[in-house]
Amino acid sequence: MSLYGYTGKILRVDLTTGNISSEETDAELTQKFVGGSGFGAKYLYDEVKPGTEWDSPDNRLILMPGPLAGTKIAGSAAFSVVSKGPMTNLAGTSQANGNFGAFLKFSGFDGIIIQGKSPKWVYLVVKNGKTELREAGHLKGKDTLDTEDSIKQELGEGRKYSVFSIGPAGENLVRFAVICGDKGHIVSKNGLGAVMGSKKLKAFVAYRGENIVDVQDSNELLNVRKKLFTHAKNFAGGSLSKWGTARSLDILRTTGQLPVRNYTTNIYPEDPQINSKYIRTHYQLKPKPCWTCGMQHCYWVKVTEGPYTGLEGEEPDYECIAAVGPIIGNHDMGAVVMLTDLMDRLGLDANEVGWLIGWVMECYEKGILSKKQLDGLDMTWGNVEAVKEMLLRISRKEGFGEVLAEGVKRASEQIGGEAVNLGVYTMKGATPRGHDHRSRWVEILDTCVSGTSTIEATHAGVPTERFGWPPVGITFSPWEVAVVNAHLNGWFIFLDSLVICVFCATDPELVTANLNAVTGWDLTPEDAITTGKRIVNLLRLFNMEHGLDIETEAPSPRYGSTPTDGPAEGLSIMTHWKWIVQSYYEAMGWDKQTGKPHSHTLKRLGLIK
Repeated sequence: MSLYGYTGKILRVDLTTGNISSEETDAELTQKFVGGSGFGAKYLYDEVKPGTEWDSPDNRLILMPGPLAGTKIAGSAAFSVVSKGPMTNLAGTSQANGNFGAFLKFSGFDGIIIQGKSPKWVYLVVKNGKTELREAGHLKGKDTLDTEDSIKQELGEGRKYSVFSIGPAGENLVRFAVICGDKGHIVSKNGLGAVMGSKKLKAFVAYRGENIVDVQDSNELLNVRKKLFTHAKNFAGGSLSKWGTARSLDILRTTGQLPVRNYTTNIYPEDPQINSKYIRTHYQLKPKPCWTCGMQHCYWVKVTEGPYTGLEGEEPDYECIAAVGPIIGNHDMGAVVMLTDLMDRLGLDANEVGWLIGWVMECYEKGILSKKQLDGLDMTWGNVEAVKEMLLRISRKEGFGEVLAEGVKRASEQIGGEAVNLGVYTMKGATPRGHDHRSRWVEILDTCVSGTSTIEATHAGVPTERFGWPPVGITFSPWEVAVVNAHLNGWFIFLDSLVICVFCATDPELVTANLNAVTGWDLTPEDAITTGKRIVNLLRLFNMEHGLDIETEAPSPRYGSTPTDGPAEGLSIMTHWKWIVQSYYEAMGWDKQTGKPHSHTLKRLGLIK
């Protein structure tokens, strides 16, 4: 059976023994789970048994591109990383763009399953069907960008390699460590960089090899990929290409969805620097596109004014701007660039950093944390130099940085008292993305009940209009919040299984047309949602078997608090929380009391017979 869109091989690496082998890609697996997060969920469920801790050698670090990788479809070089992560000790899935997904396919593999723990620091190199583990002791302590440069220099042909690595945070098992590659692309959720560090794997590398990814209908693919790119390029008036992901910042500000000073207010006045246009009209820009993508979304920037003049780094995306801008009371975009670059280099998740530092600053302001406790740092709102020093200490687990390295939930519990009520987090242990979800109820529900340790069913709200469905009528309707999340859930994890950048996948009909042209399948968008629901339910089973307590599918006191000002003033989701969650469970085909998928749901999705 021909596997169009696949190489036919999965790589398996045992770091404990150093053994490297390959196995055939299962044709039935491609039909049921597609690739990316779907493949990862299946391998995770089958191979990581209940009772396995996130830092156990028996945990898996699963790297999976999808069937579109290696084609010229824009945004298709992304890949998904799946593991059991330290923030929740449950499943985590996270995607990064760049080049790695395509380069891995060009080197002959549909994915990599990494297990065990190396006795010494190593990095993994995949090149034209051959794989080796190289000694990495000399790279220990290097930041992610220096590591990438060093490895490319060692291997030669630097531009033909995609390098993803961990920084000091991952080496020191900071719970919210990330994996960074291709100069600023981030695998960011549930501390997957710490999983990598626990295995003493400093980096993984793929070569732009000579393998050609066969597609079923190249002429049809040429037609539909151009249509999909045109749709994505012109989506929302072409604002992504023009202004980047921060295009929505001003809208979020006026609708109360921009997070401000750790949720102490729902109002953010117009700011001359913290807006969508400032970077691209004031700083020097150099395009830094992902593999075969013309969206002009990613840039390398150089600050040209203010105290950080001359500093260069990846253009901060919206969530980085929110994290080290309004959440911490900083109004200097140059400082945003500086802190974003530092987070990438150290390997720290921007979302967690924002909520963590915002919590520290509020605790400092209220006298819950003293300057002495904070190792002499003056953690006042907007003090970016103090933030810079604290991030360095967190990455090394030095002083109070060791407490903060546990993330905001665990740090607040360690301090105790009123501190617990000030942190923004889910009771599972993860943190939300960079919005004020008290004005975005669909996403606070999604964040708390998701099986991926980040949003699962939503993206910039619930875009029902893409499927020709009625829009959400009442933003704060408990019934609509539950039902639309359940109805749409499956689509975005399907995209994470292809794996394709969500900004390049704006039309469901064209997305499935591209997949069909590559694979020879005949999927509709509705089929895609069903496939996604299969993956969602498998992750649900994994988490249930690994100790998920449904009482933790809830926001922290501050995360679920009632806004005292702004557009959502006086509106409390917690008044309806139990009913919303139970209604969501029911609409998903789960028992509304226990949250467990019904047997008829699992049978319908082909997960049991």
